[in-house]
Amino acid sequence: MRANANVMKKKTTDNDDLRPHYDFDYDKMKPNRFAGEKKVYKQTFIALDEDVSKVFQSSEDVNVVLRSAIRAMRTAAPKAQKRRAS
Repeated sequence: MRANANVMKKKTTDNDDLRPHYDFDYDKMKPNRFAGEKKVYKQTFIALDEDVSKVFQSSEDVNVVLRSAIRAMRTAAPKAQKRRAS
C-alpha cells in the first residue's frame, strides 16, 4: 500500500531555471486588462428622465431619496394590511 502512495507524489527537479526562450522582455508586455478594474457589469444602471435628473446632482442624492421612500412604503404597508383585515 505504501508503494501506491509514492506514485501520486510530485517529483521535484533541481533545475528550476527557465529555459532561454522564456526570457521575458517586460517592456513589451501589455497590462493585464482584468487586474484592478471595477466590475461594472454587476452594477445596475437606470436612466432618469431629464426633469428628474435636473433635481439630483449625484447618484448618492438619488439613493438617499429612494431609501427614504422604501422605508416609508415598508411602514405604510403593514398599516394598509391591518385595515384590510378588519
